[in-house]
Amino acid sequence: MTQPSTASEVFSASVERISAGLRLVERAMHEQLHSTSGLVGLMGEHVLSSGGKRIRPALLLLAAEMCGYTGSRRIQVGAAVELLHTATLLHDDVVDFSELRRGKPSANALWGNRRAVLSGDFFYARASAMIVEDGNLDILWIFANTIRNMAEGELLQLERSYDPTITESHYFRVIERKSAVLLSAATEAGAILGDVTRAERRRLADFGRELGLAFQLRDDALDYEAAEAELGKPQHNDIREGKVTLPLLLTLKRCEPTERDRIATLLKTAARLTEDSLSGVGESDVDELDVSPALELIARYRGVEDTVRRAEEHAAKAAAAIAPFPDSRSKADLLAAAEFSVQRDR
Repeated sequence: MTQPSTASEVFSASVERISAGLRLVERAMHEQLHSTSGLVGLMGEHVLSSGGKRIRPALLLLAAEMCGYTGSRRIQVGAAVELLHTATLLHDDVVDFSELRRGKPSANALWGNRRAVLSGDFFYARASAMIVEDGNLDILWIFANTIRNMAEGELLQLERSYDPTITESHYFRVIERKSAVLLSAATEAGAILGDVTRAERRRLADFGRELGLAFQLRDDALDYEAAEAELGKPQHNDIREGKVTLPLLLTLKRCEPTERDRIATLLKTAARLTEDSLSGVGESDVDELDVSPALELIARYRGVEDTVRRAEEHAAKAAAAIAPFPDSRSKADLLAAAEFSVQRDR
């Protein structure tokens, strides 16, 4: 039998090993779609069937296994974590005016913003109820704190949309809250289920946080280098939506004043086109905005390459966080997840 070689192949093998548990997670998620509103079930099935790597429940299952727990509670908590993630995707697509999610029409594109927001609220409620049913107060606190942090992250990002003066510290505050906090919650919840020491629990929380940062940094790099078919959404969406992510941020720090002004003008134009589109003024379409001047500068100043390098640094920190744990198959699988987070191409 040929041994997996790439990070993607190794992590896929890891996921396949726990596929029985992930199928139970998937079933538990679908069971939460029952509602007096038929539309909730319809929208829920659309969102859940659109795919996704199920990274968060996979990390929870692996963290719990590494800590010695393989019982049924990890299925319920894992499903709750993924339902929370699904709720944020529904809301994010509304906030970002996205019409595609994983290559398919987004829920808001099919059913409108109001229904998408309410459907997201339903997912938040069902996920919260599952955590309450589990009954562990530490997991409940982590879950509540995660929801707060993710909302704050979205607001922090919106506050500085289209802003060329954004700092790295602000950017990292955003991605830690929007992305890293939920992966940290998943791995820490797995540690709690395993009833490990406080120090070991912190190590797994740190692992999830660092992996989450690496994952988001790679995501931000992919927006500038991957093809639309690979992304499952329009290419170069971030700059059109006014998101000054690290590839662009590094470029703004390194480029000449005249070049910086060029990017600032581009962001200002994107903001105006978006506002015109929302208000129904004219026929402006931000999707048609020529962003090639910014792309050329990002390439010149190594914005993508250095973002990937930063992602690799955080992946290395994730690996270091769980280094003291005894070697095991689940530990190897978690290390493969860290490597996959920076080597993936979609």
